[in-house]
Amino acid sequence: MNTMKSRSASVSWKGSLKDGGGKVSTESGALRNLSYAFNTRFDNETGTNPEELISAALASCFTMAVSAELQKQHLVADALEVEATTYLDRSSTGAWFIPEIFLEVSGIVPGCNKAQFDKATMNAKMNCPVSQLLNADVTMEAHLMSPPLQSLDAGPV
Repeated sequence: MNTMKSRSASVSWKGSLKDGGGKVSTESGALRNLSYAFNTRFDNETGTNPEELISAALASCFTMAVSAELQKQHLVADALEVEATTYLDRSSTGAWFIPEIFLEVSGIVPGCNKAQFDKATMNAKMNCPVSQLLNADVTMEAHLMSPPLQSLDAGPV
């Protein structure tokens, strides 16, 4: 029995690297003709870029893996918040590469202690399919919180 799942994305590109642009779409339709270009990748202009998409893929996969690892300990999260930051660097030869992806995870898990939470997040980091795929150093900081969980995008207090 074949249990392998597949998901796909498609990209179209026109023009040169610096002056051209592309559109990315996903099979599910969650992304439709999302613009990306040299300036959205290297100059912080509006639009997406491969590193942002990698961050989203890792954060979403990792969050599901943490939930699964907590469930193995008979724990259920009231809330999990994960922010993934993908770093892009340039080698001495001028080639671009991703040396590190940093995960910051916070969670509210009733009945969970720090050791249980750390075990769940470490196992998730090792076993998440997207983590396994990446050839980058995935580092992490985990915070077990008390209610209410302040959203990572809420900004400074």
